[in-house]
Amino acid sequence: MRQGTVVMYVEIGCFLSCLCGWILICSTLVTEYWCFSEVSSVVLTTGNYYSNLWMDCVSDTTGVSDCKYYPSMMDLSVFLHVCRALAVVSVIFGFWGAVLALIGMKCTKIGGSELANARVTFAAALTFMACGFCGMIVYSWWGDKVRSDFVDPYYLETKFELGAALFVGWGGSCLVICGSAVMCYFSGKESFPKRLNEQPKRPPTYMTARTRQTYMLPGSSRPTTFIIPPSHQSYSESRENRGRRGTQESQFLRTVRPIKPPIDSIV
Repeated sequence: MRQGTVVMYVEIGCFLSCLCGWILICSTLVTEYWCFSEVSSVVLTTGNYYSNLWMDCVSDTTGVSDCKYYPSMMDLSVFLHVCRALAVVSVIFGFWGAVLALIGMKCTKIGGSELANARVTFAAALTFMACGFCGMIVYSWWGDKVRSDFVDPYYLETKFELGAALFVGWGGSCLVICGSAVMCYFSGKESFPKRLNEQPKRPPTYMTARTRQTYMLPGSSRPTTFIIPPSHQSYSESRENRGRRGTQESQFLRTVRPIKPPIDSIV
């Protein structure tokens, strides 16, 4: 199996993980059980109070329930406003992350080149990661407030406990964060290859012992200087002088021919 096929299957798995987590986050916005409280004054009469970002609800053992939206936005606390904003932003980020992932994944083949698809997938992973972190902040902040009110002995109002929606939201946020992190890693490797960041290495040099000169391999522009110690310089100069004398003597012996004596002298 080729590496591109493995990356494609990993992207599909990460996308499904992020999509399932985003759906879980969206489902918590319409769930009333962000926090609940059970008040029982008489054994046969029990009242359940529960609330979420938008309303407060109450029900009893007879099955009758009634919900009431918060009366005025201006009268709400800053905590509730920020939680609403982060929840909505998380849903929006998840939607655009899904759109970008469908465009950039290898299996859809909607985008252009492989580099462009990898960068679109990388942007989708970052968008999904922002979705997961926004959701995690909302649920963690809400759970911390419920816990701090419950353990505070000076809090005289109705004390609530953690609802099911918080646990669903935590699970969905973890799915989105984990899937987007893996997708970001694989798409980032293709979006920003290592060869663009590496600087070209300078080729090595070598020297011959005979000529004492420096040679450069092809592709280089700057020669290296080699400093010869004085002892080696005198040795090399004497060696060169000997070689020159030897060549001059050999050339002279070749040019000089023996002189033959005249015939009269021989007789």
